[in-house]
Amino acid sequence: MECLSVDERFRNIDYNIEFIKEHISEAAYKSSRSYEDINFMAVTKTVEPIFINRAIERGIRLIGENKVQEFLSKKLYLKLDNCNAHLIGHLQTNKVKQIVGEVSMIESVDSFKLASEISKRSMAKNVTTSCLLEVNIGGEENKTGISPDSLEELLYQVSELPNLEVCGLMTIPPVCENNHELYKYFSKMHQIFIDIKDKKLDNTNISILSMGMSGDYEQAIMCGSNHVRIGSAIFGPRLY
Repeated sequence: MECLSVDERFRNIDYNIEFIKEHISEAAYKSSRSYEDINFMAVTKTVEPIFINRAIERGIRLIGENKVQEFLSKKLYLKLDNCNAHLIGHLQTNKVKQIVGEVSMIESVDSFKLASEISKRSMAKNVTTSCLLEVNIGGEENKTGISPDSLEELLYQVSELPNLEVCGLMTIPPVCENNHELYKYFSKMHQIFIDIKDKKLDNTNISILSMGMSGDYEQAIMCGSNHVRIGSAIFGPRLY
């Protein structure tokens, strides 16, 4: 990968954010909404704080981190006064204690066991933790997430837990060869979201449908997503 200077990376970040905002606006318009209806998250996995802060300075108001330890190691250096942080990666139950109270939402709840641990740790810290239920829309064995057929049962179970609020659903579709196939998964997920939203259970506020990343956020928005997670299209290829 070409080695860019800090200033060059700053300019790329500035340009990319404006470019993505325009495309979010266009996709939102095509689905009878506006830019303001879409949560634009910057995914900051492997990104250094100096570049995350640049994105925040350019108007990003939501960041997403995949790993608990990585986020906690960066948090002290981040300018989060006007920016929320979510945990978006798979969360192990033994890491729950460390992250509860440190982020405003956990987007990857996929079991009652995990939800119970979040509830327990939230009670201990006297906070209410917002979460999304992760759905494995493609039924892929190598991916986390609850199956669509088991989602309703999990929702009813989780809705009874104290200090936990379900705010919506999250999914990552399978890799698709064409937009027709991609739209099929996104549309199916949107219909599940609508059905779940209509149930109006206690301790739930189903308002977020998180789907769409750097390569498919426009298609996701046109299928009803209101929360997109964009990393490499802002910051460039990840450095491991």
